[in-house]
Amino acid sequence: MRAVVQKVLEADIEVVNNVDLVHVNHIDRGLVALLGIGKDDNHTDIAYIADKLAYMRIFADDDGKMNHSVQDIDGEILLISQFTLFGDMRHGRRPSFTQAADPQHARMLYHELTDHLLDMGLKVKTGHFQTHMQVSLNNNGPVTILLDSKKQF
Repeated sequence: MRAVVQKVLEADIEVVNNVDLVHVNHIDRGLVALLGIGKDDNHTDIAYIADKLAYMRIFADDDGKMNHSVQDIDGEILLISQFTLFGDMRHGRRPSFTQAADPQHARMLYHELTDHLLDMGLKVKTGHFQTHMQVSLNNNGPVTILLDSKKQF
């Protein structure tokens, strides 16, 4: 499981409904997590990513040091499925997605991660799974962190 996590002041998701853009979700201060789910991912990967999202200390304390987590600041998480994080560009010019989970498996793990974060007491909003979305965000820092559950050991 891979995540690109950005610390944001705010973020929005919209989807195209016929011709019009329809607002889906909005968060204020918190994290945007673009989530790629691999074909071999399971509950261990969910636990790893959830722990990192909940407790990574990337928000400033009173001294300006990164000492606070999204929980500490009462922030929100916008969780967005993005299979392209498993795009492999080692060969050719078109990415291969053979390591990405099939949609049914990915959807199940995406919802399980969302539920896990909610059970931890976090404020979580999501995009629409397997839908073309337009994401806008105001990156704060900028701070961008890469997580990969397969690189935890």
